[in-house]
Amino acid sequence: MRTPAGYLRGIRHPEAFHGRGAGTPFFEGWYIKLLSADRAHRWAVIPGVFRGVGDDEVRDEAFVQVLDGLTGRSWYHRFEVDALTASDTRFDVSIGGNRFDPSGVTLDLPQLRGRLEYTSALVPFPSPGIMGPYGYVPAMECFHGIVSFGHGLAGELEVEGERVTFDGGRGYIEKDWGRSFPAGYVWAASNHVDADPDASLVASVAIIPWMGRAFRGTIIAFRHSGRLHTWATWNRSRERSLTIDDSRVRWSVEGRDGVLELEAERVRGGLLHAPLRTAQHERVEETLDAHIRFRHLAPDGSVLLEGVAECAGLEVFGDIDGLLAL
Repeated sequence: MRTPAGYLRGIRHPEAFHGRGAGTPFFEGWYIKLLSADRAHRWAVIPGVFRGVGDDEVRDEAFVQVLDGLTGRSWYHRFEVDALTASDTRFDVSIGGNRFDPSGVTLDLPQLRGRLEYTSALVPFPSPGIMGPYGYVPAMECFHGIVSFGHGLAGELEVEGERVTFDGGRGYIEKDWGRSFPAGYVWAASNHVDADPDASLVASVAIIPWMGRAFRGTIIAFRHSGRLHTWATWNRSRERSLTIDDSRVRWSVEGRDGVLELEAERVRGGLLHAPLRTAQHERVEETLDAHIRFRHLAPDGSVLLEGVAECAGLEVFGDIDGLLAL
């Protein structure tokens, strides 16, 4: 069982490992995006661990998932649970011959082999994290953290046998942990914004179980022009509209940082495994080739930034009708 000290340490370090002493079911995964400077190579690598509940056939496992964000191909590499070693005070994760820490990533996978260095410091969401006060609630089904809004890349990887340079490329890191993914959600993220090369956008809306009922929870962080702008349920931002159809997600929110309007184009992607209470299931379709049109208006109505976020990750999953009904 996790101690109170361990729980509080986890709140202070969302980037670190939260599974030591955690009960079951439990999952944790770090989403590490790697894009080459010419954007011809777009990869997501997701190391993590899953511990389930159920009958004797349920398999606890460590894993490293790989997504080719251009073709939609994906791979799921299983490891024994004890193959994972991770720090509960910092971002430092190893699974087999694969290591992920603030200095870079070392990969030893059939699709990707080699070492990439991070050429700039990781840029996390400020304490206590993107979940705000909800990050302190032990009963939350799923927790979310931003490890780095963006950082530079250098080095080469052997990509399916071909040497590929990532010098001048760009990376992004976030993570999830808890008992299970939400029953329905939309998630989008990009740090390739045409109007500001240093900008980064991450946005999610999900079904949040709460005291026997549920609400529609929002977290949006848009870092641009030297400032971090946040729209979230916890800071009393208000949703103006949300529509989801087979081709697009349209979303508008307003709060103390003004109004943010988003329109994301849905593009078919690859299937990734995601945690349910009893097992990892191949069920979440994700792309790294989406486009998000955005407009950020100040409280006085003036345009602060407008443009397109490209090479975007996008997931639209689960009970979307239930999500929209909340």
